[in-house]
Amino acid sequence: MPAPPEISVDEAVALAIDSLKEGRVSDAAAICRRVLDVTPGHADALHYSGMAAYREGRVAEAIALVRQSLASAPAQPDWHSNLGIMLQAQDDVDGAIAAFQRAIDLDPAHANAHNNLGVLLRVSGRLTEAEALYRSAIALNPDYADAYHNLAIVLDLTDRAPEAAMAHFKALTLQPENPNAWRQLALAYCLIGEREKAVQLCEEWLVLYPGNPHAVHTLAACSGRDVPPRAPDAYVEEVFDSFAESFEAKLEKLHYRAPGLVASALAASGAPARGNLDVLDLGCGTGLCGPLLAPYARRLVGVDLSRGMLQHASGKGVYHELVQGELTAYLAQRADAYDVIVSADTLVYFGALEPVFAAAVSALRPGGVFIFTVEEALDPASTQTYHLQPHGRYTHAPSYVERLLVTVGLHPAIGRAELRKESGLPVAGLVIRATKGVTS
Repeated sequence: MPAPPEISVDEAVALAIDSLKEGRVSDAAAICRRVLDVTPGHADALHYSGMAAYREGRVAEAIALVRQSLASAPAQPDWHSNLGIMLQAQDDVDGAIAAFQRAIDLDPAHANAHNNLGVLLRVSGRLTEAEALYRSAIALNPDYADAYHNLAIVLDLTDRAPEAAMAHFKALTLQPENPNAWRQLALAYCLIGEREKAVQLCEEWLVLYPGNPHAVHTLAACSGRDVPPRAPDAYVEEVFDSFAESFEAKLEKLHYRAPGLVASALAASGAPARGNLDVLDLGCGTGLCGPLLAPYARRLVGVDLSRGMLQHASGKGVYHELVQGELTAYLAQRADAYDVIVSADTLVYFGALEPVFAAAVSALRPGGVFIFTVEEALDPASTQTYHLQPHGRYTHAPSYVERLLVTVGLHPAIGRAELRKESGLPVAGLVIRATKGVTS
């Protein structure tokens, strides 16, 4: 058998880059290791080893490798931009800002670095600078959909809703296959009082993508027609699968407080944190509540519709079991199974709460506690029950929630709190602790 052909180091690096582009990350990593065995300190091999490590979730190692590559080849704008992305993933905002700025200094036409730096400055409250960077990115690349989307966010935050709608429209024309682009434009139309345009947009969306769960739900939210008692499972699953990777980072930027509020309500209930309770985390997502619940739990179970979210929750290392499924159906099959049930910002995707409350009281043991958050209905039209808002979530009236809990046999205590920020504004929420009585 003839020996395999020899290839040069440059050809091997090119093969590693192709492997990364094609998603064969382990192959790329292996090739780079071989190159580094032959040529220690090879800048390109170091850099793409770092890219492979980042794609495999080894962020700290990735950053170290990319820094080594830049020590050998400091004038690579793309490499500085890649370092910025990695540092941003590690919440090193100052380091990421410096890396993106260095990429721009080396290549003023680097549109991605302009856009990414704009995101960090926006999160830091430097909205004027962020807007200028987005506009520069668009000038450099007029087909840059993400830059238009980010520009629209800044325009919303600075009370320029009509201009934001135009930016959302441009993002949609560039990415018509992106459900979020359709949804964001529909929401923008609603915000400027153009509900008829929002409805027409959703109807066009359904013509192009018949049966699309995002389109169906957004049309109901914008039109008020055929409003479902809860968001369809397919909609919820697709929404959360689509941003499972960035979920926690996005929530941190929104000053998300629901897990901490739930944990505080559990502590206030008097439940002992002695690891002797059976605890259920409904709609556990990436497991943000898990570490806060673990001190109470003999057994901690998480349930969520999104497989992508559950994969991240498993990495928390605190759940004894993770179940992909619809939470009402899960509860209905677990009579007297739990001492504590919590749900942080999951019931915002339910309008009618009767079924889930009935299932929850059945799954609770006597003396058990059900703690959850919902968004509070503040508009006059929905102060008696619930309302599907244009953003696709439901808001609930305190009187409605209290009445239903009492009806199913739970004793509620309802508090108010800010759940997070959205478009720079606080989201009003209800934090509910409902206790099941002890039968004599």
